[in-house]
Amino acid sequence: QVQLVESGGGLVQAGGSLRLSCAASTGTFRNYHMGWFRRAPGKDREFIASINRGGSATNYADSVKGRFAISRDNTKNTLYLQMNSLKPEDTAVYYCAGKTILTAPYDYWGQGTQVTVSS
Repeated sequence: QVQLVESGGGLVQAGGSLRLSCAASTGTFRNYHMGWFRRAPGKDREFIASINRGGSATNYADSVKGRFAISRDNTKNTLYLQMNSLKPEDTAVYYCAGKTILTAPYDYWGQGTQVTVSS
């Protein structure tokens, strides 16, 4: 089992940048496929980005492609989401998630961190 804790959320102006972090409690963090999701007010949870165990492959939702970058530092057991050119529609609670089986649903989730983008 692994515990995930997001941090780095806050209030920013449109066009600004923010970096989210997701700290994992286990030294086996490198064995987890990781992803970022968000839930905006009145909307369903949305996939944002994912990264494989070694960090060599990433995937992005079209809504954030070119603006957001997912990365990880396995020596620090930490996942990151660099968010640039933020828009008001990026306002949401952001969650990190992990799984050990690629084809399975994400089964480990953080508590979320609020990101608010003002216009």
